[in-house]
Amino acid sequence: MRIRLGEDEEPEIGLIALIDCIFFLLMFFMVATSFKQQTEAEKRKELPVVLPSSSASLTAAGAAAEPLVIGVDKAGRFFVDGAPVGTQALHDRLRAEARADPHRRVRIDGDRASAYQHIVHVLDLCQLAGLTHIAMHTRR
Repeated sequence: MRIRLGEDEEPEIGLIALIDCIFFLLMFFMVATSFKQQTEAEKRKELPVVLPSSSASLTAAGAAAEPLVIGVDKAGRFFVDGAPVGTQALHDRLRAEARADPHRRVRIDGDRASAYQHIVHVLDLCQLAGLTHIAMHTRR
């Protein structure tokens, strides 16, 4: 007498076990990956400025010297080459730069959340000092 155990089923891949393995690998790599934390020295070097976006930008091919970088944060504070300065100190620095080189390039890094009046104030100070090669820095 022959006992029938059922029909022969096709072998199939256990998807649940496969999904569990992939999920485990994903969690392992997420936990094992170390993310770089900024040190206090790196945080101090950064300006508190979020640049506005631009769809196109031009760069000078034969630019000789680095421009004088003036940062304006959203609160209207001024920074020259990363160091905070007041309005009078900025005006004095611009006059000194203009005396040394009247064609000195100036780059204004203005925060996109800052009032436009703060940027205009920097432009006025540059004009009073006699600096005319002024550029605005944006990000793409």
